[in-house]
Amino acid sequence: MAKLTFTGGIHPYDGKELSKDRPIREVLPVGDLVYPLSQHIGAPATPIVKKGDRVLRGQMIAEATGFVSAPIYATVSGTVKAIEPRRVVTGDNVMSIVVENDELYEEVAYPLCKPIEDYSKEEIVERVKLAGVVGMGGAGFPTFIKLSPKNPEDIDYVIVNGAECEPYLTSDYRRMLEEPEKVIGGLRAILRLFDKAHGIIAIEDNKPECIEKIRSMVGDDKRIVVKALKTKYPQGAERQLIYATTSREINSTMLPADVGCIVDNVDTVVAIYTALTTGKPLMERIVTVTGDAIAKPQNFKVYIGTNYHQLVEEAGGFKVQPEKIVSGGPMMGFGIFDLDVPTTKTASALLCLSKDEVTAMEPTACIKCGKCVEVCPGRVVPNRLMLYAIHGDEEAFLANHGMECCECGCCSYVCPAKRPLTQTIKSMRKMQLAKKKK
Repeated sequence: MAKLTFTGGIHPYDGKELSKDRPIREVLPVGDLVYPLSQHIGAPATPIVKKGDRVLRGQMIAEATGFVSAPIYATVSGTVKAIEPRRVVTGDNVMSIVVENDELYEEVAYPLCKPIEDYSKEEIVERVKLAGVVGMGGAGFPTFIKLSPKNPEDIDYVIVNGAECEPYLTSDYRRMLEEPEKVIGGLRAILRLFDKAHGIIAIEDNKPECIEKIRSMVGDDKRIVVKALKTKYPQGAERQLIYATTSREINSTMLPADVGCIVDNVDTVVAIYTALTTGKPLMERIVTVTGDAIAKPQNFKVYIGTNYHQLVEEAGGFKVQPEKIVSGGPMMGFGIFDLDVPTTKTASALLCLSKDEVTAMEPTACIKCGKCVEVCPGRVVPNRLMLYAIHGDEEAFLANHGMECCECGCCSYVCPAKRPLTQTIKSMRKMQLAKKKK
């Protein structure tokens, strides 16, 4: 039987052995917590507290502004110290609410809950919206919008993305292994919104323990199936995941709902389950702190707003001084130059590497070997798109399907000439997306 997968892709060193056997450990934050108002796609949240206010854990401190937005909640009790620009992992200064942690962790009274089967469809969407749940796989798209497609009767599949194909990351693996009931419960809640949909929990076959455990817990549920995917990067990318699990195809102009699919990350599904069963908003997530420069790689349950410095200390600090620190994984994450930044809703990992192999590379001329074309999951010609991007030829870039690039990094990874294909194409794509917004 052929394994479920897609055309193209690569098999980089995955580094998962560093942290995959480390159980999730909760980290109680110390010192100030910083809550950037932009932790999601769309309009930044608007503060509803002021300097000097005392806040409780679970209290809304910034409300959604406009339709595409999400509220933000305090994850500790304490005093609002400032509302000012603070640096985030991207290097930008973003307006943020700073709360001085009193380390008492006093909480608000959460809304009363009921069994998931007793919620109406409208109540489920409203709870998810009020809880500030966003896509926690990296995109940060407000989840209530994804759960409210134009034609809900056309949704055939709800896919839980448990592939976790990005090297080094093990947070989803630990979540599925330790709290499978929340993953399954969250999926069942989403399925209540779509009468004819079936659920798919998609997991790469390098996680046999997760596949076995979740299959046994799903049991004879006729609406949910666990699918084992071939281990290959970027198996967890949205387009590739949909194709591997349903054989349906989408392009850059389409949404998953256009082919009858809803896709959510493991942590997002758990956040939905938590909102419905406890009334608690999104206040924490699992973060992998790993890399060969970290003394004791770990998977932490992190209160959003916690400083990255503290996470490094909790992981035993550096055993060697890292040359490269990445927010996220090595393929689609981005380098950071300062650990004095807060974790956010979309923070998945902190990767600390003893060697900066990418910076040490010296690009040479393209030898037209075709390797970049062979591995590209978007089925474009990366070396050609890079040439158009360098020369600013927007017309040729678009005509050659440059917007179909998913920025996965496969082409740069295999290029024998060490050319920065993905980075150059990404810059042109950003320019085109900005023009489209205008």
